[in-house]
Amino acid sequence: GLPLISPPPHHDIYSIEDLAQLIYDLRQINPRAKIGVKLVAEAGVGTVAAGVAKARADYILVSGHSGGTGASPLASIKHAGCPWELGLAETQQTLVMNGLRSRVRLRTDGGIKTAEDVIVAALLGAEEYGFGTSVLIAIGCDMARQCHLNTCPTGVATQKEELRAKFAGTPDHAVAYFEHLAGAVREVMAALGARTIDELVGRSDLLGQRPADGRAGMLDLSALLAEPAVESERRKTVDIDHHEPTLDDRILQVARPSLEAGRAISVVQTIQTENRTAGAKIAGEIAHRRSKGQLTSGGITCRFTGSAGQSFGAFSVSGMRLILEGEANDYVGKGMSGGEIVICPPRDAPFDTPQTIAGNTILYGATGGSLFISGRAGERFAVRNSGGTAVVEGVGDHGCEYMTGGTVAVLGSTGRNFGAGMTNGTAYVLDEDGAFATRINDESVLIEPVAAEADTGQLRDLIERHVARTGSAHARALLKDWSTTLARTWKVVPKALLAFAPPIPEETVMEGVAD
Repeated sequence: GLPLISPPPHHDIYSIEDLAQLIYDLRQINPRAKIGVKLVAEAGVGTVAAGVAKARADYILVSGHSGGTGASPLASIKHAGCPWELGLAETQQTLVMNGLRSRVRLRTDGGIKTAEDVIVAALLGAEEYGFGTSVLIAIGCDMARQCHLNTCPTGVATQKEELRAKFAGTPDHAVAYFEHLAGAVREVMAALGARTIDELVGRSDLLGQRPADGRAGMLDLSALLAEPAVESERRKTVDIDHHEPTLDDRILQVARPSLEAGRAISVVQTIQTENRTAGAKIAGEIAHRRSKGQLTSGGITCRFTGSAGQSFGAFSVSGMRLILEGEANDYVGKGMSGGEIVICPPRDAPFDTPQTIAGNTILYGATGGSLFISGRAGERFAVRNSGGTAVVEGVGDHGCEYMTGGTVAVLGSTGRNFGAGMTNGTAYVLDEDGAFATRINDESVLIEPVAAEADTGQLRDLIERHVARTGSAHARALLKDWSTTLARTWKVVPKALLAFAPPIPEETVMEGVAD
């Protein structure tokens, strides 16, 4: 019932380097997965695709503006990109020109329905082809364009049982469509003298422009039909081993016997900034074993000293504790669903007041787990957090942006625009300089004193846990002067929740008050 704001899901990507980091993160958590990047077909897509190939994606999907089921707004359907043919041709040519085509598979979609569509896609460089609308039609969709209304007349896109009962589609319908399509593709291939699709990939010389009258005849398609490259460069021919030894591999080599036996284990390691995504491969190992019922007890504690690279503790799961004595870069706890991450300054640090010891976009998209930082963090702290618990001693701009759940305690100052798009969850902020009210996003949230017993109890419990985990002198001082701490702390309340507040009982309404 909440009016959620939906920002781009890749809110942590602002450059090809960020994308490369995300691909690296995903490969650590699941080394068995094939990782692809979807790009909109538009002018300049080839340059982006070249960056994606360098970022070590396994495949690139160039998606055209056509297709779709009609669930999107009309403006999105009519003004999203250009035809897949244009984007695919540019991507193929750019990858070939930069010597990158042999490293990555190329896929396309966007209204592909017929054998001719498949063959043209292959000739323009695609090795894989996506089908959506045509398969939906095959299983019974009649394109009523009511997908978002829960009123689908054929029972495809609805949760209403009476409408779902009308659905008559079977897997055989999809199989029949693809069998007919494959037969038609073979006929076109035979006409071209080709035995396999691979022979046709990138063969743009087999395409020609049809003569046409009027303005259509004025089109110049020479850029689309560029001279094809040599066979070894037209499609993916080089297999790259993306898996290089990591700090997690060294830890797992020691910890795997204990994990297999269900015993708890503690590991001590130094860490450097070149050690990116520390903990993710361990999380993947634990999750994979749990999914097979091979891990029912035990756990692992990793104690690090030094400077952690990006994505420290990404995708952390229950059964993990990562303790870092030092500092960390961006994306700490990205996507974490459980476990605990603790970051505190070195024991011999020459300061005793909160300093910045962690980077930007921390706890991004977390769904669970706990994070304790004995120091300040950068911008976009707890962005898209939907279930994680965190204590930090100061944050930069855009804290708790688009937060939909979880609990965050900020024991220090914040930057501007706090709580933008926040629709749920709880945030407590220590107002050190009395200016926090000017730093919130007042369109999304409001603030109130921490007065309710449940709130004061929750806040104190968080700070006590923080002291126990990090030994923070700053947090210990806040507990020592608890009444002053409470008086200086605000609770951030999302305005979206106010619409669901319980109504005031009728007998408590004062007589003579109209509203």
